[in-house]
Amino acid sequence: MSQYKPNLKVFERERIVLEIIRNNPNLHHNALLKLIVPEFMAKTTFEKTRNLLVEKEVVTVQTKMNMKFYHLTNNYESKLQHHVERNTANSFHEIKFQIKRLGMDYHHKDIDDKINITKSILRNLLQIDNGFTLLDATKNPKKTLYKDEHLIIQQLIHKVFEIMRNDPCSEIIFPTMASYLEFFLPQNSLNK
Repeated sequence: MSQYKPNLKVFERERIVLEIIRNNPNLHHNALLKLIVPEFMAKTTFEKTRNLLVEKEVVTVQTKMNMKFYHLTNNYESKLQHHVERNTANSFHEIKFQIKRLGMDYHHKDIDDKINITKSILRNLLQIDNGFTLLDATKNPKKTLYKDEHLIIQQLIHKVFEIMRNDPCSEIIFPTMASYLEFFLPQNSLNK
């Protein structure tokens, strides 16, 4: 699992908006705005947060006459699982194609491009594996449902390392990648 550190302010704002919507389901947009602004956030921050929640389908918008009402999406957990499954599967198929192309194009790139492309592909592979791990955990925590996909990701990571290993600039690329990958790997908490 990656050690991605989220922006807690965004999550805090989302939580505030969600709580106020849940506790006040009959308030229209302007009334909701008066509850949130300026006590919790600025108007533009509220609008960005609201738009993000609507975009992620956490909140639905219902229009009655000329007023907008916001509601928490029914059965959001199921929708989230389908969303994660769709995005993970699509990304999985895209990354396989990218790695196939990488084998042909890698040696023709300059060293900075090689490092950036490799970082991006490895990050995406780890995120895709996290997606499959999350799906395994939510669907059936006692069984690995995406065993084949996990194995293919392992093989794709190996292939990326082989491409780096066979490159004339590998002595520069490998240390750079090792430093980058430290961010994704578990840290020894005893040394802190």
